[in-house]
Amino acid sequence: MSSASRFATHEISNQPPPLEHTNLFEQDRALAEAALREGAGPGLPRLEKFGAWLGTPEAIDLGEQANRHPPQLRSHDRFGRRIDEVEFHPAWHALMGRAIALRVHDLPWAEPGPGAHVTRAAAAFLLNQVESGVCCPLAMTFAAVPALRDAPALAAQWLPKILSADYDPAALPVAAKRGAVIGMAMTEKQGGSDVRANSTRATPVGEGAFELVGHKWFCSAPMSDAFLTLAQTDAGLSCFLVPRWLPDGRNAIRIQRLKDKLGNRSNASAEIEYAGALAWPVGEDGHGIRSIIKMVHHTRLDAAISAAAIMRQATAQALHHAAWRTAFQKKLIDQPLMRNVLADLALESEAATTLIMRVAGAFDRSATDPREAALARLLTPIAKYWICKRAPAVVVEALECLGGNGYVEESILARLYREAPVNSVWEGSGNVICLDVLRAIARDPEALAVLLAEIGLARGGDARLDQAIDRLQQALAVTDEAEHRARHLVEQLALVASATLLLRHAPPAVAVAWCAGRLGEQAGGQLGTLPTGLDLSAICERARPRLP
Repeated sequence: MSSASRFATHEISNQPPPLEHTNLFEQDRALAEAALREGAGPGLPRLEKFGAWLGTPEAIDLGEQANRHPPQLRSHDRFGRRIDEVEFHPAWHALMGRAIALRVHDLPWAEPGPGAHVTRAAAAFLLNQVESGVCCPLAMTFAAVPALRDAPALAAQWLPKILSADYDPAALPVAAKRGAVIGMAMTEKQGGSDVRANSTRATPVGEGAFELVGHKWFCSAPMSDAFLTLAQTDAGLSCFLVPRWLPDGRNAIRIQRLKDKLGNRSNASAEIEYAGALAWPVGEDGHGIRSIIKMVHHTRLDAAISAAAIMRQATAQALHHAAWRTAFQKKLIDQPLMRNVLADLALESEAATTLIMRVAGAFDRSATDPREAALARLLTPIAKYWICKRAPAVVVEALECLGGNGYVEESILARLYREAPVNSVWEGSGNVICLDVLRAIARDPEALAVLLAEIGLARGGDARLDQAIDRLQQALAVTDEAEHRARHLVEQLALVASATLLLRHAPPAVAVAWCAGRLGEQAGGQLGTLPTGLDLSAICERARPRLP
């Protein structure tokens, strides 16, 4: 035996190959079926092409590089002039350019038609699995359009830029650019979610413009070409559009620092000050919440999409690893307790995917169907609350399936774990969302009636669902201490709505397991506690990605 072979220690065995060269759309049966069912037939070629690219090693590496090289603030140039610019790694710009060319930021507005919202939601779902950071500015740009339509003059100026497939990252006045990206700056350090406590002042300076003086504790995507923001006028809290750069090459927006965030690290979030920045009103003076909520309604859907996508990628990684890895003389996926965990992860992922696609379908149909519009108003915050709450638990369980391999930075699981909590925080924390659901029910009883009718479509499909619907209706009839019970109520709405969708559309193995694991008497508090008698192998096989 040669000395070289005697000391060889690194023969690699019992390790899975990288999960690459897969089509993220075609491999996800739950997503593909839901997208088609909800009306995205015309968009399927777009989704198949995007899914194929996102599964390549090149696209996956772009997401990794964008996170390994986070944005940097350049407050001044070398001569001491204030420039307030944020520099991004080329990988970030490559992902942004690809997504904008595919119209992840504007498809329902730029190319309205059947299934446009569903197609865009599915595209955002795919992109979030490779890199969530770029999805924040894309979501805000998408969601700004309904708000800007409250200001026809501004819309005429800005919408042609927003509804463009061109991405130009240069820091230029918007008049010199073909495309535009929109950010958001609402919260302040003394108020947080209570935006009515905002202290930024807006003073009219003539020709429809206002001068803003104040601060914002979180400005999302500070490299954007303009921001929707809130400020106080004599009439009350109002909404404004603040261009980042005016024709003279400046606006008095000062970036004080970038946030050092837990996750979402490829995307910049900043503390800014308005030192006399010029802005133009959006909507009625003193009714800023009414205008900004049109944006928030859409970004809440994107928060749920992002959380569901993180769950899908984590579940896919866990299933892939378990299908290749052997322990105790069996593949991990064939070990009974591991199979219980993996099937439970797959259930959470499919339920979340099905729910967000149903909400996106309601967005598509809202323009012509008042019942779908009512459903979208109520089901959006319900989905946002529940899916965003489930994402961290799913990711940590998936990470544990990989053991130490999942806990290192080379694994995407570590990044997903850091990313998972952001969607619960963004666009309303859990408490804020649940209280919004209560207000929506009180303000619009018809929306609740529509949702209950939707839930009732699966009555008789499973006794556990029937009993859960009865308990839900009893809980809704009780008005005492409603705020105290808000989380439990919204959770039940989400679980029952998901059960209804799965019973109507998913394979029986999935639907029955969801009812048993989430609504039945044996429902456990942890993932991996599904009762016996379920077809867990079928659930895992449906969700498992395959290499070519």
